[in-house]
Amino acid sequence: MFVDQVNVYVKGGDGGNGMVAFRREKYVPAGGPAGGDGGSGSDIVFEVDEGLRTLMDFRYKRHFKGQKGENGRPKNQHGKSAKPLVVQVPPGTVVRDAETKELIADLTESGQRAVIVKGGRGGRGNTRFSTPANPAPYLSENGEPGEERQVQLELKLLADAGLVGFPSVGKSTLLSAVTSARPKIAAYHFTTLAPNLGVVALDEGRSFVLADLPGLIEGASRGAGLGYQFLRHIERTRVIVHVVDMSGMEGRDPYKDYKKINEELKSYQWRLLERPQVIAASKMDLPDAAENLKVFKKKIGPDVPVFPISSVTHSGLDALLRKVFDLIERTPIFPLEEMGEKEERIYTLKKEEKPFVITRGPDGIFQVSGAKIEKMFKMTNFHHDEAIRRFARQLRSMGVDEALKDHGVTEGDTVRVMDYEFEYTD
Repeated sequence: MFVDQVNVYVKGGDGGNGMVAFRREKYVPAGGPAGGDGGSGSDIVFEVDEGLRTLMDFRYKRHFKGQKGENGRPKNQHGKSAKPLVVQVPPGTVVRDAETKELIADLTESGQRAVIVKGGRGGRGNTRFSTPANPAPYLSENGEPGEERQVQLELKLLADAGLVGFPSVGKSTLLSAVTSARPKIAAYHFTTLAPNLGVVALDEGRSFVLADLPGLIEGASRGAGLGYQFLRHIERTRVIVHVVDMSGMEGRDPYKDYKKINEELKSYQWRLLERPQVIAASKMDLPDAAENLKVFKKKIGPDVPVFPISSVTHSGLDALLRKVFDLIERTPIFPLEEMGEKEERIYTLKKEEKPFVITRGPDGIFQVSGAKIEKMFKMTNFHHDEAIRRFARQLRSMGVDEALKDHGVTEGDTVRVMDYEFEYTD
């Protein structure tokens, strides 16, 4: 099964917890703090593996969680950082944030790597909190939570040229005639249900990759037929080989077919029409094909090259392939991201998001929430009173106490931060 789009959840490893420890050695009566820091959690890294061709593996495993870093140890020993979790993806994989659609990575070359989410840093041990005023602190941090996000993986095949056209015009037959690929060929529409790749080898060691895409129909750019879900694979191609059936066996007009397919390419993405296009007039070994070709050339004009071919007799294939190779060498790679008309960028200051939000539930409990607050909560070690007092000071310095008063909190009311509830005292 060919899978070319899937959503995956990834989470970096949490950092290891810092430790509260003190030196206990002979003849050292007051050795001081000796708690080490925790190690960093593992990053989630995507790496290109040339042996993969689809995203099939992600249908069975869609959650990837990094390993947590080791906790700190006595004698100021730092915990070991976790190794990155490497996930193999096929070449041509585009990684986007599932919510914002922001491009995270475009992985095309063998061995290319990209960090998708980072692991959390290790928490600090009590040695880090030692000061002249507090030389022996009972205070340490938990590890920082690792980043997490939903990402969308989209595979766009790495082909130099792509075959497009209506169903049953001879695209698969042409691919099998010029490469070693063996796509399914049959006398009915939509025989090809997944893109096929083949390498065209010319003389003197010259070669290029040719992709056969499932047949397009009118309305494909709006979701009709199979074409829309596979049109993404032509975005990386430098040259489009437009296969047109000149025999007219199915009662269609070759020129109308040509115009309709180009309209679908234009509707899908306007940059597709910037690519050089070569017309392969197929099935020239059948009756009426020669006459239809004359009419077709008059309507289309001399600007677009037309190559009459027959994949059965192999006539005209050599001239077509040489022309395609010549255009590939002269055509630069098209970027996937459309560039705006203006190159100038204007940067403006954005208002900083509120560090916390206070709400009051039907049970009368004041709820304090926010990304910064929750991160501080997760990194606080509530097993030590000194750490709890530090957390209270941090909340006060952020203005939480004043904000609670503005919301009508009184002495003895319950305030909740995530799963932790405490009684408010002024």
